[in-house]
Amino acid sequence: MWFLCVFYHRLLDFRKPEVEALAELFGEDESLQWRLPEHHHNDTPFHFVQLSSEEIAQNVAKRSILVKGMYELWGEGTCYEELKDSIESYPDSRKLPFLASDSTFRISVETFGKALTFDEQKERIHSLTYIPFEGKVNLKNPDHNFFLMVMDESEENNGLQPILQRRIFFGREVGFADRKLLPTFQLKSRTYLGPTAMDAEMAFLMANQAKAVSGKLVYDPFVGTGSILVSAARFGAMTMGADIDIRVVRDGRGPDCNVWSNFKQYGLPAPVALLRMDNNVPPWRSGLKEIFDAIICDPPYGVRAGGRKSGGRKILRGTVDPYTVPEDKRTDHIPSTGAYSLVECVHDLLHLAARMLVMKGRLVFFFPVLRDESGSEVKFPEHPCFKLVAVSEQILSSRYSRVLLTMVKVEPYSEKIEEAARLMHLEFRENHLKWLEEGNIHSSVFKPSTDSAQIHTESKTFKDPKPKYRGKYV
Repeated sequence: MWFLCVFYHRLLDFRKPEVEALAELFGEDESLQWRLPEHHHNDTPFHFVQLSSEEIAQNVAKRSILVKGMYELWGEGTCYEELKDSIESYPDSRKLPFLASDSTFRISVETFGKALTFDEQKERIHSLTYIPFEGKVNLKNPDHNFFLMVMDESEENNGLQPILQRRIFFGREVGFADRKLLPTFQLKSRTYLGPTAMDAEMAFLMANQAKAVSGKLVYDPFVGTGSILVSAARFGAMTMGADIDIRVVRDGRGPDCNVWSNFKQYGLPAPVALLRMDNNVPPWRSGLKEIFDAIICDPPYGVRAGGRKSGGRKILRGTVDPYTVPEDKRTDHIPSTGAYSLVECVHDLLHLAARMLVMKGRLVFFFPVLRDESGSEVKFPEHPCFKLVAVSEQILSSRYSRVLLTMVKVEPYSEKIEEAARLMHLEFRENHLKWLEEGNIHSSVFKPSTDSAQIHTESKTFKDPKPKYRGKYV
């Protein structure tokens, strides 16, 4: 059954992967397909999606962050005469149950790229008198919602490609999104925050891509202040996290301002555990496998915070031997750490996920990418256990972006797989960009926009000692 899926016009790369993940979560089989309306660009907020049932469409819309609504399309056209013919040709068996005298209804007008006055909206609603509504109008709590959606032809459609022909849609609302989650969970009202806390909208999108749901165990190996796990817990999942900084997971800023208090703030179940752990040297027993249903994380890649691993510079260089902390100093001891390159971090993450994820479990993580004007293809990390199912780019500045990679475990972990993964890692390490190997994209993001930062005046030459950050969060 085909539905008209209307998206919010933001985070364009994330829209379809979110719907596909949620459809699969709610029982959709392989029949899901996408189709564009005539004369529409791929970035349009209007898409047709084929789903098995109205119940699945309703559940997807209700849980989604980027879907504005799902509609059973009764008619479409390039003008109101075509729309009338299309609606009248739609089967009465599908229309009449929603037009009965014992039901109430409301008709709303939606536009994209153009605003209509109240009188213009009334005029368009009155043009639908040929539809045999027998029920009463109820604007507050109707039994059925109908929408007239118009996208006018214009050269300026909120950044989209020019629309060659106007398209008008009319349909019955099947499901709509609950965006109240976002103001409730916004970061500015969060009890405990850090410099790398994930904003609420993106955290919920990551949880949806991972198919977080009641009964599943979700793990974040770079938990920080717990922003991602809060979103997974909101959808009913059990959560567990780890971080190399014991001050974050144990202490926070006091007994009432820590990771646990973020869960308490929203009345969510506390994490199963929060561990002080090094992703480079995980403490899992060798025989422990396949316990997590999903791993969701934002690995450190050096813009706001760089990656760290246990050892310290002298130990990692081999100038001093590893030492044992005396018993009387262990309570307040902060272990020394050294630099942890992004290539090594991602390799360890894939190795962890291959071992600890259940079959068909999902690994969802961000990966930084420098924006190359030449359009060269970006090579992402690979692992024999995983299939890459979604790539969603979020542009952060004119120089770099981050890509949300969603992988599904399709092969069980084995020693043979581990060796193949090691070879793939070596190839990726050799062929990838130098800044990634060094684990430092800071210079690429913060460097001056021109070769010379000098400003010449009549008497003096000024030089900006601190290049300004040119990025923009979108």
